[in-house]
Amino acid sequence: MGGLSQSEADALETAARFAGEYRRAAPDRPVAASKTYAAVLEQFREPFPETGMHAPEVVTDLVRRAEGGLLGTVSPNFHGWVIGASHPVGVAADWLASAWGQVASFADIAPASCAAEEVAADWIVDMLALPAGSQVGFATGATMANFAALAAARTHVLDAAGWDVEAKGLFGAPDVHVVVGGEAHSSIFLTLRYLGFGSQRVHVAASDDQGRMRPDALRDVLAGVGGPTIVILQAGNVNSGAFDPFGELIGPAREAGAWIHVDGAFGLWAAAAPSLRDLTAGMADADSWAADAHKWLQAPYDCGVAISRNGAAMRRALGSTAAYLPQVERRNPCDLAPELSRRARGLPVWAILKHLGREGVAEMIERNCAVARRIAERLSAEPGLAVLNDVVLNQVAVACGEAAGAEADDLTRRTLAAVQAGGVAYPTAGNWRGREIMRISVSAGSARLEDGDRTAAAVIAAWRETQGAR
Repeated sequence: MGGLSQSEADALETAARFAGEYRRAAPDRPVAASKTYAAVLEQFREPFPETGMHAPEVVTDLVRRAEGGLLGTVSPNFHGWVIGASHPVGVAADWLASAWGQVASFADIAPASCAAEEVAADWIVDMLALPAGSQVGFATGATMANFAALAAARTHVLDAAGWDVEAKGLFGAPDVHVVVGGEAHSSIFLTLRYLGFGSQRVHVAASDDQGRMRPDALRDVLAGVGGPTIVILQAGNVNSGAFDPFGELIGPAREAGAWIHVDGAFGLWAAAAPSLRDLTAGMADADSWAADAHKWLQAPYDCGVAISRNGAAMRRALGSTAAYLPQVERRNPCDLAPELSRRARGLPVWAILKHLGREGVAEMIERNCAVARRIAERLSAEPGLAVLNDVVLNQVAVACGEAAGAEADDLTRRTLAAVQAGGVAYPTAGNWRGREIMRISVSAGSARLEDGDRTAAAVIAAWRETQGAR
């Protein structure tokens, strides 16, 4: 009894075959989904089966029903949001993580998974030149990574004020002042709600025209608050890719006794690229950092990392204890992230870092940025297209029309729709500096300069078509 039946083995092999075929064809397949959600829902909808289906036939049926409903996020010309392309080596390791079925919560329960995660964590700290000994938790994504890091921040600043938040909660606790930039990502406000701080009780330090927090604005805000304080900085603005000037911000925040956190969902990885390290200068002097491994590191979804130089505060805020759980003192992944039951997210990260190495990660990031610059250069040369941001990273913010206004916003929306419908490339929409924009994020590890040329050509063709239809 037990083991693997021939039917189950055939299902695994069938899935591997379909996956290989899909990934091989990805660069030549239209990037947009060809069917609406309603149409795909109808493909899946059926009464609950009374009897089961042969295992490999289930896999084949799944592929058939998903046809037309897959957005080409693994394509080198997918530029929507900031989505990594799930590196095949990471996918292979992720398959093993699922096949092994490990619950990677405690080292005693899943020794191999936890060991690989600890090594991957050390490699990340080393690669990003963060303080040695910093602790890393693997969460579902940057939202929960921010949550984990800011939970540690909450514990630390309230403990310094003589309040044990783990024991007493927030009722009656000293006020914690949270300072964010004028263009903090929406997930930060969601995280603050989770932590009981609320989304409207923050202090906002104004940003400049690229979305960077202004040092004078931070000093003004800090002068008006006192007591427990958390300052949240940003590495990589979601529209412009800009970085807060850490060297000018961390000093005043430190003088105010604040815990300093960096939201670096994709921008944190720039610290791994020698040519971009000037953007991250001073960032390592913060207290905690958060990033998505499933963005620029190309890990399969879902995987975020929370990093804290104060591991004790992190474990105190997040640690799990119960009589039935292992009590051995060592690094346990569930003490560094919100979930107790968790998949072995560290395995694909370990595999990707092992495959790429320090040089490979740096080359990938720098190449993506070069592709973004190539796209921006070509679009800037086209009359009527405006690149609104300084392209310092992998983000390009494009607007159509000669001047801001309702007509220009309409042109941008129509051009974006034409690009997406064309199937060659897939940017997504945004609103920045009072204008509707087309956000082009170069986040696929496979993207190369020729892919950037294809994207630029698709945008220019769509823009010309839109102009002609006016």
